[in-house]
Amino acid sequence: MSAYVVFIREATIDAAEMDLYAQAAPAARAGHDITRVAFYGKLDVLEGVPVEGVAILRFPDMAAARAWYDSPAYRQARQHRWKGAKYRLLLVEGSE
Repeated sequence: MSAYVVFIREATIDAAEMDLYAQAAPAARAGHDITRVAFYGKLDVLEGVPVEGVAILRFPDMAAARAWYDSPAYRQARQHRWKGAKYRLLLVEGSE
């Protein structure tokens, strides 16, 4: 069953760190079956506090999503995201 990683960027703290993340993160996709479902496009917050952006990635299953998140390449990249912005990151199983 598909799984989704949902990135919710609440606030940018350091734009330079986010630039480093944007450079490093694409390489972390190599060797992983990832589909970009939504990627920081136009959004309307219908309820709750405003956010800067949302991205949704689809994986074949929860294990594949975890393998990507825990991969050495993404571990290195996410250090910049942690320094660059306040995020919520969710892993949720699909219902199909």
